[in-house]
This record gives sequence, structure tokens and C-alpha cells, in this order.
Amino acid sequence: MADVLVVEDKDSLRAMLRKTLESRGYSVEEAGDAYEARRRLAAAPFLVVLTDLRLPAGNGFDVLQAAREASAQMPVIVMTAFGTIEEAVQAMKQGAADFLTKPVDTDHLLLLLERAIDRRRLHTDYVLLKDEYQRRFGLPAVIGEDPAFKETLLSVQRAAQSEANVLLLGESGTGKELLARSLHQLSTRAKGPFVAINCAAIPEQLLENELFGHEKGAFTGATGRKTGRAELAHRGTLFLDEIGEMPTSVQAKILRLVQEKQFERVGGVQTLSVDVRVVAATNRDLRAAVAAKEFREDLFFRLSVFPIEIPPLRRRRGDIPVLAEAFLKRYASELGRRGLHLSDEARTALVEHSWPGNVRELQNTLERAVILCDGATIGPEHLRLSGSGAGGPTIADVIDLSGTLEDVGRRATERAEEETVRLAMREAEGNRAQAAKRLGLSLSTLGRRLRELGLD
Repeated sequence: MADVLVVEDKDSLRAMLRKTLESRGYSVEEAGDAYEARRRLAAAPFLVVLTDLRLPAGNGFDVLQAAREASAQMPVIVMTAFGTIEEAVQAMKQGAADFLTKPVDTDHLLLLLERAIDRRRLHTDYVLLKDEYQRRFGLPAVIGEDPAFKETLLSVQRAAQSEANVLLLGESGTGKELLARSLHQLSTRAKGPFVAINCAAIPEQLLENELFGHEKGAFTGATGRKTGRAELAHRGTLFLDEIGEMPTSVQAKILRLVQEKQFERVGGVQTLSVDVRVVAATNRDLRAAVAAKEFREDLFFRLSVFPIEIPPLRRRRGDIPVLAEAFLKRYASELGRRGLHLSDEARTALVEHSWPGNVRELQNTLERAVILCDGATIGPEHLRLSGSGAGGPTIADVIDLSGTLEDVGRRATERAEEETVRLAMREAEGNRAQAAKRLGLSLSTLGRRLRELGLD
């Protein structure tokens, strides 16, 4: 995918423009007439178009219109002879970003090009910011000292150095999007956009439209062309959250995007190409979904070139106090409550809680505690870890109920094992030999289970 489309019928000038732009790191495609320019614009997006106004097989106004149809945000710089400035003014009225008189001053050209690209980048950032404005991303940095979580971070760093597709696996609330953003920022695509879409939050009939956009008249109410998330992510990262919930009707089109970097807009016939890296995330067991014919096997293997598991918070209990302090500092500052601190009892309650909602639940708990606490010390009563109802916690407070029945059953088994081991160790007052005897396990097996559960 080229950065700049140069449309000029004179071979010598076109070659000079190409050499100038490539010397500054831009990739370039050429067109010698308006027809060829329209064909290239229909096939793929460009960061900017540089076109003469006097062309064979049409004119620069045709190129300008084709660029506007391809993307309303694609800037067009028109070139014109000194005696036809009025044509350049007309082009500006029709949407051109700027104009350049011949003979071309290359320094001026590069300045206009950089300015046009910066304006487009600002517009793209604004479009994405509107979608993200009301969302909280958690902490400004990924925090964790637990060995299992450090291994996860190391995997993210390794994956960032490649272009491999990454599949993030973890329960709800473990920070999959935060890690996806970290991966993007560590990669060579960091200067490009990070575009996220939650496949579970958008109705099936709208998901394809959000991903790939639509053409004018594609359906009732489609009064203009819409750019989809895949196109917005050009030269950046497309994050598909909750990919396990994606309808099978859309999975084939995602497979094509992942394999060939191509797609069509809804209601369109022209194939578009984009340069995106796909990072996906799920809290489901995708292998089980493949076996149940709920998820395409070929898409699973394409997405899971580099799978990364994110441990749940209950398996990295050593990180709970650190995360809690970070959240406390953040919300206390936002609410003008500096000086707030956790009591020892509150800290203990946090560490011993099961956290079925993982880091997101911990974040919400600390935000609520800051609001509820009138004094300087947050106690267990401000945390409200037993649920808000008088009857105590519900099953949803203890076990993450998202995903398939098999997923929930697996988590329920893990939670029951964890509590059983914890109870045995407490009754044995920390004596592993006695606890192992109570549980019917060997001492080495108990040691392994304690490490797996984060209770070692």
C-alpha cells in the first residue's frame, strides 16, 4: 500500500516527483491519466493524492471526485500552471486540500504534503477518540510483579517485534485490551492508529458494517459512504475483542482480512486493500468452539500464530496490593481526596477476595471505596466485597459466568479446588504435610497446586 498517488501525464515530471518523495521515505504509486488514477483509487486507500489538473482521459477534477468517493478524509493536492490559478481555486472549493503551481518547488511540495498528512492524522485520531471518549482504560501503565504475569509481559514484548497475529487469552477483566495497546505501542506500528472493536457488544447485523463500512445506498438510511474500522486501522493495529462471540457469518470475511488484507464494504463490489496487524482476544475456549462448529478452524489457526495467556487476578495475588494502591491514588486524585490510605484489614480483605471480575472488579471496588469513605482510612466496610444484597454474594460474585457452559464449568471447578486447598491449608495452620493428607494428595502435588493457584 503506497503513501502517495502521483497523477501526472508528463513522464519526466512524474519521475522527478517520485524520486523526490521516495528520497523522503514516502512510498509512491503513479498514474499517467485520470482513468488510471480512478482505477487505483478504487482499489486501495492512499495517505494523500498529488494530481495535475490537465490530464488525458479526464481531468484533475475527476481524480478529486474519485478520491472523495474513496475516502472523504483522503487529502488531494492539485498542481496547476501559473496561468490557471482560477482552476486551482475551483478545486479547493470542491474539496482539494491545497494547490501547487508549476514549475514545482520540491521544498514547497514536501511542506504541503506533510501538512496534509498531519491534518488527516488529526481527523482519524478525532474519529477514534469519539468512540473511546467515555471509556476508562484502567492504569496508564501495565502493573504486575507476579512471575506468571511477568511471563505474559515478556511474551507481549516478543510478539511486538514481529508482524505475527496475536491471540490474547484470559478471563473477563484481566486487561486484554490494555495489553493489546501495550503490544501496539511496542511495535513498529506505534505511530499508526490502534482501532478496537468489541465483537460481543455489536449486534450481528451491524458488526460487518462497523468492521468494513458501507457504500452509499447499501441499505435504507445509508445516505453516504462510511469508513469501517478495518480501513481506519490502516498502517496500525486492529484489535478484535471477544472474537469468540463473532457470528460465523462474519468470520469468513475476517479470515480474508487476516490472510489477504482485503475486504469489500457492505453494498460495494470493489475490493479494498489495507495494511493492518490483527490482534484478537477472547475469554472463551476457542478450541472447544471449533469442535462445536461455532468457530472456524482456519480462522482460529490464523489468529493464534502467537497465543498469549493472561493469568486471572486470583493467581497473582501478590499484585493485588500494588494494583489497589495505584487505583486508590488515581481515584483519590480525581476526587480531590489526597491522603486516603488502606487499613491493614482492608488490604487483607482485598488479597483474600476471589476477584471473579479480575482487575476490572478491583478497579471498580477501589473507585467505589474512595466515594464511600468519609475519613482518611478505607476499611473493609468501604470495599463491600460481599455483594450489595442482604443475602450475601451471588454465584456471579464468585464465578465469571461469561462464555459457554463448558467455560463456566471449568472456572467453577478451578474455584472450588482453590477454596478447598485454601481451607485445608488454613485448618492445618500452614502445615503442608497435614493439608496434603486431608486432601488426599502427595506433598509434591500439593506444592504444585499451591503454585498454580498463586497460594505458594
